[in-house]
Amino acid sequence: MSESTAEDLLPDDEVIATLSDYLDGVLPPDRTKDVEQKIKDDPEWKRTHDELRETRDAMSGLLKARAPVKFDEDVTSTIHKRSAGRFFAKRTFGDRIPLGVLLIIGVIAIVIIGAILWSSSTGSLKRDKPGTEPQGSGELVPKP
Repeated sequence: MSESTAEDLLPDDEVIATLSDYLDGVLPPDRTKDVEQKIKDDPEWKRTHDELRETRDAMSGLLKARAPVKFDEDVTSTIHKRSAGRFFAKRTFGDRIPLGVLLIIGVIAIVIIGAILWSSSTGSLKRDKPGTEPQGSGELVPKP
């Protein structure tokens, strides 16, 4: 005695293809009569036919369905109200430019300022050469 598996309960691909063609109305007249007879006589063919027809009817209803005219605006408005402005709110400057870009700009600005101070004659970033004293660092009273 053999147990029936899920594959035994599934209709054959050829049956599905034939019934699909039948529902589409593309079968020749003699083949159509054979299919109609099988639908009447064979419960498996009838069950498969009914399932395919229900699926086609449901799909045609979905294809005919249309969203309301202002659906996207209504959804956006609802999200904005429920999120207290966390989504779709006006963004600040820091939100629009990534933090990494701001850091790179800051580092470049510091390097440029450092280069300007280093190259200026009065810049305080220059090191004195060894053995030379800066002006005015000598004694206040000259020795005789």
